[in-house]
Amino acid sequence: MRVITGTARGRKLGQLTGNDTRPTADMVKESMFNIIQFDIEGRRVLDLFGGTGQLGIEALSRGAAHCTFVDVRRDAAALIRENLEWTGLHEKARVVQSDYLAFLTRGGEKFDLVFLDPPYDSGLLEKALETIVTIDILSGNGIILCESAADAILPPIDPPYEKYREYRYGKTKITLYCRTV
Repeated sequence: MRVITGTARGRKLGQLTGNDTRPTADMVKESMFNIIQFDIEGRRVLDLFGGTGQLGIEALSRGAAHCTFVDVRRDAAALIRENLEWTGLHEKARVVQSDYLAFLTRGGEKFDLVFLDPPYDSGLLEKALETIVTIDILSGNGIILCESAADAILPPIDPPYEKYREYRYGKTKITLYCRTV
């Protein structure tokens, strides 16, 4: 697992041991960032199920202004901090060890780009989407990028949000939601 491009290009990121975290495959991550390549520079990013931090770190490496990483696991939050130090991107980041719902319901922040990559088939993705729409944390023309199992059926969401497009990569599906206003 490495940073694909940008200021931290080629840096290998630390990984968590065990099967609790499923890192995004490099091919899927590269495709994901090709989809949003013009929507990263200067943006405020939320990596809600941070894991190793690889999605948010990739966004920072590609010019995002700031990224907030959230993960409930203490070891994951520690690893994200280590990976941020290793890549030299720690000054543009904040790591929060918290349950995703507790973080979202605290509110107060708006984001331009949100990564949602929770454990597949856990129901967390659908609940996070519902909460994001209810609390309305996305800025105008913001993007939510969801990673799920290819056979997952993600719900339509209420305006001003809309399901934009789905992309399939083997057993993985990337779904884009946008805030239209």
